[in-house]
Formats: sequence, C-alpha cells, structure tokens
Amino acid sequence: MGLRLKAFALGTVEVNPVDTASNVSVNVQAANGVLSYADSATGGLYLPSGTTAQRPASPATGMMRYNTDLGYAEFYALGAWWAVGATPTYAVPYLVVAGGASGGLGLSAGGTSGGGGGGAGGLLTGTSTLIPTTSYTIVVGAGGAAVTGSPYYGNNGSNSTAFSLTAIGGGGGGGTTTFSIAAQSGGSGGGASNFNGTGTAGTGTSGQGNAGGTCGGFGAPNYPSAGGGGSGAVGGTVASATAGGAGGAGTASSITGSSVTYAGGGGGATYSGGTPGAGGAGGGGAAGNGSSNGTAGTVNTGGGGGGADHNSPSPTYVPGAGGSGVVILSVPTAYYSGTTTGSPTVTVVGSNTVLKFTSSGSYTA
Repeated sequence: MGLRLKAFALGTVEVNPVDTASNVSVNVQAANGVLSYADSATGGLYLPSGTTAQRPASPATGMMRYNTDLGYAEFYALGAWWAVGATPTYAVPYLVVAGGASGGLGLSAGGTSGGGGGGAGGLLTGTSTLIPTTSYTIVVGAGGAAVTGSPYYGNNGSNSTAFSLTAIGGGGGGGTTTFSIAAQSGGSGGGASNFNGTGTAGTGTSGQGNAGGTCGGFGAPNYPSAGGGGSGAVGGTVASATAGGAGGAGTASSITGSSVTYAGGGGGATYSGGTPGAGGAGGGGAAGNGSSNGTAGTVNTGGGGGGADHNSPSPTYVPGAGGSGVVILSVPTAYYSGTTTGSPTVTVVGSNTVLKFTSSGSYTA
C-alpha cells in the first residue's frame, strides 16, 4: 500500500511502490506543474515547464525548468537564465590605457628645432565577458623613458593588456640633429619635429588613438615642433613660427565614479625661446623652449611627455618621459570574487566594485 503525505504548500506527495522494490515513483502535485521521478530503466525527471513569459518573477540561483518556447531545459545563475550545459558568464566594463611615449629632443647646435611631443598610450574601453573561477592577467604598461641623446626621437610607451585586449604604447616624439628625425607610431603617434618647417608625424592605432601633429611649413625664428596625438584628438599642428603645437586631447571616463580624462598627447617644443606647446588634456606633458625641460606625462594616465630643445653644448635640457598606463575594471558587486593580485585600489561605486590596477596583477572572476 502506498504512503501518502500531505504537503500543505505544494499539494499531495505520494510515495508509491510498484511492481518491484526497485521501482519507486515520487509525484508532487503543485500549482506550477508536476514533478515526477522514477528509478526504473525507462523513468525520468519531469521538470516544471512553461514559456519564457512564465519564468518565475523572482528566481533563485539553482532553479531549473523546461522552456517550451526555446525547447530546452534551463537553469538560473549569475542573474540570468542559461541553457543546461552552458557556462554562466558575467559582463565587466573596462578601461585599458597603455603607457605614453616620451617627447623628442632637438639638438640645436646642429639643427634649429625642439622635439615633437610624445604620443599618448592607446585607450580601449568597453565591456568584456568573464567566466567565473578563471584568472585574468592584467599588465600595466610603463611610460617611455626620457631621451638625452641619439637617436633623439622619443621612446615608445609599453603596451597594457587585459583579457584578450592589448592597448598599444604611445609613439615617441620626433627629434632633430642636422635633419629631422621622424616621430614614432603607436597607440597615438608622436608629433613631428621641425627642420626648416618640415618633419614627419607618427601615426596612431585605429580605435585607440590619433596621429601626431605636423609642422605646417613654419620655420624661423623658433622652428616650433608639433604636439603628440591623444586618444581623443590629433596632435596640435604648428600654426605659427613662434609656438609649438599642443598635445592632442585625451578621453574622459567615469568608470571610477567621477570623470577623469586619460591619454593626452605631449606638447611640441620650440627652439631658443618662443611658446612651447601645452600638454593635451588627459595627462599630456608640456614642452620646453630651450630654457627648460619638457614635462613628463602624468603617471597612470598614459599621457605623452613634452618635447625639448637640447640647447647644446650647455646648458642641457631633456624631454619629458611618458606617463604610465592604467587598467580599471568595474565588476558587479554581486559577482565580485575578491581574489586579486598586484594590489589594485578597490572601491565600491553604486552596485559595482571598481578595481584600479596601477601596476600589473590579476583578477579571478
């Protein structure tokens, strides 16, 4: 004789032995369907079923059902319904900025020019899909070191990486001796150095930054050089014979909870006076003018360094170094694992936990 139990919340629960001791079935009659299990060779598990519109209004992690619209069983995890057999994932907004480049150097004893501004590090922003328990390596690119002599063009910044993304380091500013030395290409390109009104700018990387500025044909008296490119704008082109080009503007982001501008280009220098180019918004460094050093790009912004006129043989001035990069992740707090390396700065912004990596490390999703 079967055993009958009364389940007041769900309905009647029946435990019914049938032909043999190995055949047992459990039937739960409930308002939202029938759940039945049999351990015989032909038995099976019957899940609650219904359309997509009939999904529970307040699902809990681990719930399972059969979706009659989609034709497969599904389960609830990480705030969404997934097909049975799928790997649950969650989305994380990111900002990845590479290291900026240093400005270029003009050797005024042999030429008549300052150096071009350093290009900003490449900037990437968007949303990436992470798999729980997977460890993701974060690399923060260094800024390009300041140059003090040959080959006179600025040093490129280093790449930053996160997930499968690579932001390209900025391109060094152009330099001069008895001729113009081309600026370097990168995330954003370096500004052209000026030799009798001419010089070659570096190119930027599509989707990450812009080209450096050009010299515009202006020469004497101050042979001004052009600004390095920024993530938001091309480097400033020389517009007169007395003023260097400004660094290209960077890009504003509110991923940390407040608006911060990143990846501005460095300013272009002038020879023996004149007005040196300003650094671009977003950490770009200002240039020198034969009586001062170029200014370094701001750390952890990816800003390019300002160019300089060496004013050889003495005194000696040098361009600014590039600013280091940064990687920022905005993880939904409900899914945040708390497992990191590299000591990122961790803050809570609304419903997200923000990780700011100023040096290399990792995050386990």
